Amino acid sequence: MKIQDSVALVTGANRGLGLAFSKALLAGGARKVYAAARDPASVTLPGVVPIALDVTDAEQVAAAARECGDVTLLVNNAGISRSSGFLGERTLEALRAELDTNFYGPLLTTRAFAPVLARHGGGAIVNVLSALSWVNMPAFGTYSATKSAAWSMTNGLRHELRGQGTQVLGLHVAFMDTDMARGAQGPKAHPDDVVAQVLAALEAGGEEVLADGITRQLKQGLAAQPGVYLSLPGGA
Repeated sequence: MKIQDSVALVTGANRGLGLAFSKALLAGGARKVYAAARDPASVTLPGVVPIALDVTDAEQVAAAARECGDVTLLVNNAGISRSSGFLGERTLEALRAELDTNFYGPLLTTRAFAPVLARHGGGAIVNVLSALSWVNMPAFGTYSATKSAAWSMTNGLRHELRGQGTQVLGLHVAFMDTDMARGAQGPKAHPDDVVAQVLAALEAGGEEVLADGITRQLKQGLAAQPGVYLSLPGGA
């Protein structure tokens, strides 16, 4: 996947990692960048094309695919966290909201844009996942579950879309210096650095990016005995 002359659509593009993707794609020579957000007025980056898109709304997603029929790169970045464990009073409400955005959202957009990508030779899809796809902690229990589901979906879509030549890349990253992780303790990756790794991997034909040391350590720990997922991250 070449960034030069590509046409990208980035969900959740008004801030954080989505904004960093939009900036880097423009700087990398993308011919057009659709910056999607629930409120397009919140997209203020010069040079992008703001579009209204709530990824949980199937009709809006279908409309976006019709409107943006030149897309060659889909970045499924939109995500939410309700900071919920599994046994709280509002757990089910939190989980449903997170599933709608973090799992069903990228599934809806991928289903809608896969034919668009096919018409342009295959293109690529980036799914923003998490180091918490592999481990779970009480403060992010339901969020982690949705990212685990999105990881499995990403792996399945990679196989289903290979026949049409679509590159599917999963991004795993721990805490980043964004609004979502504002209250989190510990080291945080910079969104610009994360995006640079993703774009380089796309150009190299990569299928997975482990964007920071914590993420790489956790991935290695999956095969350890005992597995890293049997204890809290950090050894607690």
